[in-house]
Amino acid sequence: MTEYFDALETRSPDQRERDLFSSFPDFLSDITKRFQGWNKRFSGIDCSKINSREMLATLPVMRKSELMKAQADHPPFGEFVDTSLLAGNRIFMSPGPVWEPQAPGADPWQAARSFYAAGFRSGDLVHCSIGFTMTPGGAILDEGIRALGGVVYPAGVGNTEAQVEAASILKPVAYAGTPDYLQTILDKADEMGKDLSSIKRAFVSGGALFPSMREAYKGRGITVLQGYATADIGAITHETMHEGKLCDGMILNENLILEIVRPGTDDPVAPGEVGEMVVTCFNKAYPLVRFGTGDMSAIIEEPSPCGRTNTRIKGWMGRADQRTKIKGMFVDPKQIYQLVKAIDGMERACLVVMRKDDKDAMVLKAVGKGLDAADVKIQLASIAKLNGSVEIVDSLPNDGKVIDDQRDYTA
Repeated sequence: MTEYFDALETRSPDQRERDLFSSFPDFLSDITKRFQGWNKRFSGIDCSKINSREMLATLPVMRKSELMKAQADHPPFGEFVDTSLLAGNRIFMSPGPVWEPQAPGADPWQAARSFYAAGFRSGDLVHCSIGFTMTPGGAILDEGIRALGGVVYPAGVGNTEAQVEAASILKPVAYAGTPDYLQTILDKADEMGKDLSSIKRAFVSGGALFPSMREAYKGRGITVLQGYATADIGAITHETMHEGKLCDGMILNENLILEIVRPGTDDPVAPGEVGEMVVTCFNKAYPLVRFGTGDMSAIIEEPSPCGRTNTRIKGWMGRADQRTKIKGMFVDPKQIYQLVKAIDGMERACLVVMRKDDKDAMVLKAVGKGLDAADVKIQLASIAKLNGSVEIVDSLPNDGKVIDDQRDYTA
């Protein structure tokens, strides 16, 4: 059994760079012809000269807010999707809203490589607990597992007792989904007296895998690795192991270009400096050039001991903006503004995100006259698609925060 998914993972960095940029001018030329959105965005730019990382940095970064505006102006995809390639596939909507298509072919989000690095193999039965409706999280994991030859039980989220019953009968060898829901399933299994010891490994995404959580799973005989993905691009980075030990940081997926830029600018930062992750992908139906993820990290210059030679980053280091992920779902400041406008008398609000009993929790602090906390809670669930408590307060700090993420990512 090979240690690597394919030979691309062990190319020399120089060879990978040549492979990525030798055809890059042709790629840009193609998308400016096929996509009106890219044609407008690159108007006046000589794409034939964009043949290196340095030249790539001269192109503007597209951030989520710009994509959302383009999609609002030219629904649903903002003229950035080749809809002729979507036959037989799916369309998703993430909070914002942002519309995302599923591209053609097996494993369109390139998740199989991440699962392979986590020890998943052909024939593995995987219990997959992540949302399978509206947003693409479930499809991203499902397509990746099946591309490896794995067998998926698409459990989704909720109905925990039913999930435990299913897992106790099917005896999955692995779990895929959000980090904290695995603990929810295991705790419920203990309560029900069900044996889920068949689960030996897990690949998690859609939320933070805190060190204490990883150790707790290890204590139950489950090796857990995490990956970083977005609905727009798919699998971007993942953890790896070497000789049974977890390697520091995360390895970039193949067939992507990663840059770290100073938040709010288009300018790459020096290696090791924290900045916003900007990704270019070559998806034929939905290509993205210098797409700002809004997430921050930093490049680790030393090669990974696992032998993979692609760019290594320190992992997720916070948001470049206030848009944040809670229980696997993004919540955007725009949604909080929408809530304020929707409720008579509400003047200001701030969504505070924290950890409670090793799970994501949130409380909306609202300022206004005649507010009813129960009504606000209903509106919050309707707009943000997540449940949280509500506190009516006299005032909020004058710090500009609409979403205040207070989770400690080091504990």
